[in-house]
Amino acid sequence: MASAHIHIVSPASARENNGNWQTASRWQRHLARDCRVTIGPGWQAGDPVPDLLIALHARRSAAALAAFTDAHPDRPALLVLTGTDLYRDIHEDDTARASLERATALVVLQPRGLDELPAALRPKTHVIYQSAPRLRPARPRAPLDVAMIGHLRAEKDPQTFMDAARLIHTPGVRLLHIGAALDPALGQRARATQDATRAYRWLGALPHMATRRRLRRCHAMVIASRMEGGANVIIEAVTSGVPVLASRIAGNVGMLGDDYAGYFAPGNAAALAALIDRSARDVGFIMRLRRQCAARARLFAPGAERAHLLELVDNLLFR
Repeated sequence: MASAHIHIVSPASARENNGNWQTASRWQRHLARDCRVTIGPGWQAGDPVPDLLIALHARRSAAALAAFTDAHPDRPALLVLTGTDLYRDIHEDDTARASLERATALVVLQPRGLDELPAALRPKTHVIYQSAPRLRPARPRAPLDVAMIGHLRAEKDPQTFMDAARLIHTPGVRLLHIGAALDPALGQRARATQDATRAYRWLGALPHMATRRRLRRCHAMVIASRMEGGANVIIEAVTSGVPVLASRIAGNVGMLGDDYAGYFAPGNAAALAALIDRSARDVGFIMRLRRQCAARARLFAPGAERAHLLELVDNLLFR
């Protein structure tokens, strides 16, 4: 496998610094010891021909996947379903559905993702949890910071986080939002919320490691999303010893487990505010969340992700 060339098609670049880019760059590192790995926004006839194409996102990488499988039907193509494609596009978009059929193999990022796929495609689908290196937990001090990490766009539902900030009753709790305003209207709302309540601060986009360092000092992390494939930010919180307060959607349940105690109904700002208040006041509750997150941490170890990815790649290259 050392001489194999793998090309990763990522619809996002380092500049966007979103989940797709984090997956692409991390998988490049995992595979680079054994293969030559390139990353690009697409693939078309005339480009160098890899031994394996890995495409992230069924709709946004559909053109590259179609071009590659048409030109080289004898070479394997792996499609990674990363979020909006799994929970929206493959149910609405013909090109996204066609990508499922074209790919030699599929990857979902948590086991609940299998439920979204037609039964006929599940035998060629693999579950690979994403990973992050452990960071030593830094126990939070006053003020108690609760972070939401994600660019401001509708799927992440930042409005629920902003609305919860207005409903917090516990003194000394501060809600920090890290992410760029991909939706300008949501950016305006974030600025208005910051002006209206001292409990909310919008920090804008931060570099990845600066975000992780800020996260590890937090009391908790919120993920309010309405759809997720298998969020990197959950993994980065868990591997930093930071408990998660999560919307009860399939992608989050697949990451944290059915019995996790830190869920709230999607879009319910009052329920989220109540969870934040409880986490700040009830030591037994926050310790329970920490124990539950710690029990999931082994799933998100870099060694486990790399081993599962290498096994799949090896099987595709030498099938």
